[in-house]
Amino acid sequence: MGSIRMAMRNLNRQKKRTVLLGGAIAFGILVVTVINGFTGAFVRNVGENFSHLLAGHIFIAGVEKTDDGRERSIIRDDKEITSAIEAAQIPTQFITKRSAFNGAVILQGRSVRQNIVGLDFSDETYLRERLILTAGSFENIERINDSYPANAIIVTDRIADRLNAELGDTVIVRMSTIDGQQNVGDFIIGAISYDPGLVGSISSYADMQYVNELLTINPGEYQTMGIFLDDLSYIDASAAALFAQLEQRLDVFPRASVDDTAEAQNPVMALFSQAEEEQWEGSRIRLYTLNEILSEVQQIVVILNTAGFVILLILFFIIMVGITNTFRMIMYERVKEIGTMRALGMQRAGVRQLFLLEALFLAIGGAILGLVGAGLVMLVLSSINFGADSQFFLLLKNGYLTFSVPPAQVIGNIATVSVLTLLAAFFPTRTAARMRPVDALRA
Repeated sequence: MGSIRMAMRNLNRQKKRTVLLGGAIAFGILVVTVINGFTGAFVRNVGENFSHLLAGHIFIAGVEKTDDGRERSIIRDDKEITSAIEAAQIPTQFITKRSAFNGAVILQGRSVRQNIVGLDFSDETYLRERLILTAGSFENIERINDSYPANAIIVTDRIADRLNAELGDTVIVRMSTIDGQQNVGDFIIGAISYDPGLVGSISSYADMQYVNELLTINPGEYQTMGIFLDDLSYIDASAAALFAQLEQRLDVFPRASVDDTAEAQNPVMALFSQAEEEQWEGSRIRLYTLNEILSEVQQIVVILNTAGFVILLILFFIIMVGITNTFRMIMYERVKEIGTMRALGMQRAGVRQLFLLEALFLAIGGAILGLVGAGLVMLVLSSINFGADSQFFLLLKNGYLTFSVPPAQVIGNIATVSVLTLLAAFFPTRTAARMRPVDALRA
């Protein structure tokens, strides 16, 4: 306890020096904590936003092999799938059913490639919260509105600009049916949505019944089922439980394994390629998850966290030089004090412990100050409303930046800072401990 009190007193005696070194440590902790907080919420925000764009956390798609060896994407009867979902007892909020095709949207000689998604707007009410309409209304798309026919479509303002299209214009769509036959349809622009950039221009939305007609899919059939769970954290466990139940009822493609191949880095692409690589007949289903779709996002998080840690190391390499030089100065300034303590019976280990305690308290104090500063910075940033129409909406939650700092990373950062600070102070401290009392008193 005596050494602790002396260490605290010595730090308090040199306030300016303590504040300077502690502030440098605090700045390093602040920077890396904000980076960790951003990456901690990054995956969750992107996952939640993508889950609404893609309509699910777990996806089930049907594939048929025709007599001539071609593949047909369709789910004709989902009774066994529904039974498997119930048996798996996964925490399901709701289920979506969609059909989609990629086609050329044409208006007055202008053409744009678009993925046109067919869905039931009366069921997918959450989509209204994610799409910001700049013209028209959702009622224009639903079949209940007689003023707009069933072939109404929602396009983004960027696509509308590229086509020079306005509300009520009729566009021609050239696409392929599920059998690969060329087909042509027409859509009336019933609404125009704000394009937030990134993936906002990928899809347009239309009534599923009309999309199915163009794909030559019968009423009641569709291509993909999406399952919304109560929370993103349930995805992997729920997918494993559901896959086990599906295997008992249907012919299911094996899930993509994780290995060192380049293909395994994108599990969804690996899964979809199975239909071409394997020999099979009849109909099969494939199960994939949002986590597999966003596997590359996890790599971005690893890169950001690594970059943050490298920044921390660089900052503390610079700070270590300052700490080492400072403790050398302290040693020379307090050489008579060291000699007096040694003459009064303090051993070398006691001198070394005293200086190292000063360094440790300096590191911990700076780290705490840095965490407080990081908390204030994150609080201010998270209170700024960037708007749901921000170009970075995928990184936001309802228009706001969010932060999530894993406790393990905080502890790891503090431990790293403490070790580096002790290491920086060790060599001057060792020199001080080795001084002979008589030499120190003569200095």
